[in-house]
Parts: sequence; structure tokens; C-alpha cells
Amino acid sequence: MTNPTPNPHISKKFDHELDNIRTNTLRLGGMAEDQVHLAILAIKDNNIALAEQIIADDHKLDLMEASVNEQCIHILAQRQPIACDLRLVIAVIRALNDIERIGDDAKRIARITINMSNQYPEQVKLDLLLEFGEQVIRLLHDALDAFARMDAEAAMEIKQRDRLMDIFYGDILKMQMHDISVTPSIVPMAFNLIWIAKRFERIGDRICNICEHIMNYKLTQEKSSNINLTLQH
Repeated sequence: MTNPTPNPHISKKFDHELDNIRTNTLRLGGMAEDQVHLAILAIKDNNIALAEQIIADDHKLDLMEASVNEQCIHILAQRQPIACDLRLVIAVIRALNDIERIGDDAKRIARITINMSNQYPEQVKLDLLLEFGEQVIRLLHDALDAFARMDAEAAMEIKQRDRLMDIFYGDILKMQMHDISVTPSIVPMAFNLIWIAKRFERIGDRICNICEHIMNYKLTQEKSSNINLTLQH
């Protein structure tokens, strides 16, 4: 749930517009989270129909992202926001871009899943990759929650947890390289798994970007507040 817009304006419509862009950004985030979750299920079950559905639904995220971007441009043009309001709109625009790209990553994972359907790995080969995906989902969920509250402390903690994502990726890469050296015939399958892991790692990077947008918003807000207090004294 989003926090109400701080420092309500004389124009209630302006407050409503600011609340809308935050709420709709979180809706887009929920859509991207669902896409990544479904991509993990498609890998787990070798579900080609589900993978195809993920690809087909990607345009919904594109449309949503474009719609919220238009709302932000309208606010910038018509309201000419300053200070806290301007920082909020900028944070939303930047977060939208990262969230939409997370949806693109889910689509790419779905395509790779389809490509490897004819040479599908044993379950034991998928365990670490699926665990990686579940960790990414938790990280994304928590980042969206932090964005809803504009919680800089939570955002910083999430960024620190992202280091685990790099470890997961490194472990998967090492495991696949070892398997290739033992059984060269699995090269196509191994590289598919590596590319999926790379997509998870990129989602982790985009989650970190979202956290940085939160932290930058709060940092500039605090600096502005300190300047105002200094001027008052």
C-alpha cells in the first residue's frame, strides 16, 4: 500500500495525480513480479504453453509503462512540480524503466525455456537455478514494498542482499562449466541455463536500481529539509 502524498497541496487533483503514478508504478511492478514467477514455473515444469503465455502477455507491461510515463509527462508539463514533488516524479519515471526491463527479462527467460525444451536438463541440474529465481522474486517483492513506502533503510538492506545474487550466478556458472568439461555434448543445454541465470542476475541489478531511486529521493528530500531549517534559523 502506498503512503499518502506528503504535504498535501491546495489542489486535491494534484495530490490525486501524484498518488496515481505511484500506485500505477506498483501495479506495473506486480505485473513484472507475476511474469518472473511464471517464468520460474515454466522452467520447473518444462511448461512450453506457460512460457508462450509469458511472451504473449509482455505487451501488457509495455502498455502500462507507456501509460504511466504519459501521466508523469502530463504532471511535468501541466503542474511544473518543484522540490519533493519533482523528485517523486523523477523517481517514478526511473523506476518504471527498470520494472519494464524486468518484464523483458522474464520474456527472455521464457524464450530460453522454449529453446531448451528438446534437451531439457535433469531436475538436479535445475535446483540451484530455481533457488536463484526464488531469491530474486523475494528481492523484487521487498523492493516494491520499499518503493511503496519510500523506505530508504529497507532499500539499502535490499541492495546488500543483492550480493547473494552474484554468488548464485557465479556458482551456477562454475557448475555448468564443469559439466561441459565432463560432458561436452551438453553444451547447448548448459549455455541455456547460464543465459537464464544471467537474466536472473540482471533482474537483481534492476532491483538495485529501484532501491537507488528510493535512496536518492529520500536523500535529496532530507537535504532540502535541512536547508529549509537552516534558512528558518
